[in-house]
Amino acid sequence: MAEEQFEYNLTAKEILEKEFKTGLRGYNPEDVDEFLDMVIKDYGTFTQEIEALQAENIRLVQELDSAPTKPEATRSAYQAPTQTTGTTNFDILKRLIKSRKHVFGNKLDEGE
Repeated sequence: MAEEQFEYNLTAKEILEKEFKTGLRGYNPEDVDEFLDMVIKDYGTFTQEIEALQAENIRLVQELDSAPTKPEATRSAYQAPTQTTGTTNFDILKRLIKSRKHVFGNKLDEGE
């Protein structure tokens, strides 16, 4: 499995060191700094989360690759049970009706 590489336009340090030009009625520097502090914190958190998930993905792939394969056990766990040869749902229903009549007798006819 190929490891996916993400390309970043900015690092947390670049965001921190970014200087904005001010005009005649420029932005309030305190507001900009406060907002950039939140962006830097989130950006750092996202970077750490991505690194942790990539490490976990590598660990899980290695664990899966090194796990012994049990094709029959795996197949039976995820595969729907198959019917025995020659038996259909209709045959099963007929046997069920016959057994109910045998067990309950005429009581079924009286209840209907």
